[in-house]
Amino acid sequence: MKTVERHRYSGKEIFQTRTLTFEPYAMTEIESVMRLIRDNLSSELLKGRKSLLYPGDIWVNKLYGHCYHSTQALHFLMDDVDGVLFPMSAEDYRGEKHWWLSDGDFIYDVTSEQYYFAGQTPPHVSGKKTSYYGWKQRPQQISLNLMVKVLGDRLVGDTVQDLTDDENTSTI
Repeated sequence: MKTVERHRYSGKEIFQTRTLTFEPYAMTEIESVMRLIRDNLSSELLKGRKSLLYPGDIWVNKLYGHCYHSTQALHFLMDDVDGVLFPMSAEDYRGEKHWWLSDGDFIYDVTSEQYYFAGQTPPHVSGKKTSYYGWKQRPQQISLNLMVKVLGDRLVGDTVQDLTDDENTSTI
């Protein structure tokens, strides 16, 4: 069993925690998990994102704009007990940051096809180990939402606890 938590903060104090509890995927299943993630990507996941440099591209290239949360979701979904997976990023041909995972030998890029669709190659050759965005590298809500879609029956629980009131726990 694996647990992923995302805290919300007021200053430096945690006031809410979302917790996913699930059965992780074995490392031998990483390619099929990547397919499951791709199958669950939609423009709906990108609603409200202001950081896309080319927002119109989401209508012609299904994978555009999904690299960060796909990478983060893949990382958390895997049973990486040896800690061999690490996030990588590099600037692509349009000056945007692209994300994927590596284990030092192989590249696991859920959205690499977006580059071939545009007649380009992914920027893997210039990639560097990169920490995730955000306070203490917490998972993004969009990554957790994608994980819930991918997990199906493997999801044991998805709860939100308001830490200002111990009795205020809800199941999503």
